[in-house]
Amino acid sequence: MRDIPYYWRLSSFYFFYFALLGTLVPYWALYLQQRGFRAAEIGLLMALPQLTKLVAPILWGWLADKTGRRLSIIRFGNFIAALIFCGVFYADGFWRMALLLTGFSFFWNAVLAQFEAFTLDNLGESSSRYGQVRLWGSVGFIVTVCVVGLALDVYPITIVPWAMLLSLWLIWLCTLVLPDQPVKIKHESKQGLWSLLKQPASICFFLCSFLMLLSHGPYYTFFSIYLDEQGFSRLATGGLWALGVFAEVLLFGVMHRLLHRFSLARLIQVSLLLAALRWLMIGTMVTNWPILILAQCLHAASFGSFHAAAIAWVHAHFGRAHAGQGQALYSSIGFGAGWALGAVLSGIAWEAWGGATFLVAAAIAFIAFLISWWGMAPTSLPAEHSQQTH
Repeated sequence: MRDIPYYWRLSSFYFFYFALLGTLVPYWALYLQQRGFRAAEIGLLMALPQLTKLVAPILWGWLADKTGRRLSIIRFGNFIAALIFCGVFYADGFWRMALLLTGFSFFWNAVLAQFEAFTLDNLGESSSRYGQVRLWGSVGFIVTVCVVGLALDVYPITIVPWAMLLSLWLIWLCTLVLPDQPVKIKHESKQGLWSLLKQPASICFFLCSFLMLLSHGPYYTFFSIYLDEQGFSRLATGGLWALGVFAEVLLFGVMHRLLHRFSLARLIQVSLLLAALRWLMIGTMVTNWPILILAQCLHAASFGSFHAAAIAWVHAHFGRAHAGQGQALYSSIGFGAGWALGAVLSGIAWEAWGGATFLVAAAIAFIAFLISWWGMAPTSLPAEHSQQTH
């Protein structure tokens, strides 16, 4: 990895950042359920970190693009988020927990979108190698899912917030070993941000990002509960989460080759179609082990290839002058609005339909595929990327 600047330092950040998600995504809902929250309340609490993404990443992105102090913003956001999350052990009742999660996530959401831009800035002409850095985030997710899943078969669910707090402080320590070199923003883009946003391709891209994450609502909020209701052990649940992310790791390892072989639009379209197939399989055949394993392997498409292609699309479309705001908008609209609304609606739907909620998710992903097929022309990486040798 000699051609990737600061490879291990960048990778360690992704490892611990997604180690945190490896606890939050599969086990936080189970923790909230054990604390006595109802399904609708769990849906709302799971949505709060995403709701803050409607505003927080855009604010931090604008500030980073204006000042060039991207890493300082990342460090500050992570530090304050870790401090606030220390209060989780005293958050009794729905409103206290909601307030804590809102405050924590407002600062935590300063982190990832700006680190994506920071990583691409450091990769420079090797930006197609992003997947080889990002795959360590998936490794961190897998390790944590397995370790915490195994621990939860022995220890009480109350270890979950402790594991999350440890990850938060480790993420912050990782930011301290990265070089804080202010980015010189020249703002020599021929197009303003608004002129880029109102292009039909941009509208379709952000709409598809919103719908893709909306379709993930039942999965990220209730998949562990769904498996628990079907009699799966906590270890088996963790193993299935880990399998999906392992498939994602393999995908990230070869993503730079796919980015040069296929257009970004085509990669996004295929990812959406396979996501629809995945939710259909989970919603209809969750007790069929071969089908469930195949569905989890499709996480390589529903998240892996879609996210890597989306990051590349934003990087190519918005350019250096609007990089922070472009990545922030992708985070806000997809992981913010899409994920949040998906969590809220799935919380409501789950009480009425249970596992059939995944069929609605399949329909949403398929609609996104149709929109992308209609509105996104084939788009490749900028010329400088295609000149890289592998």
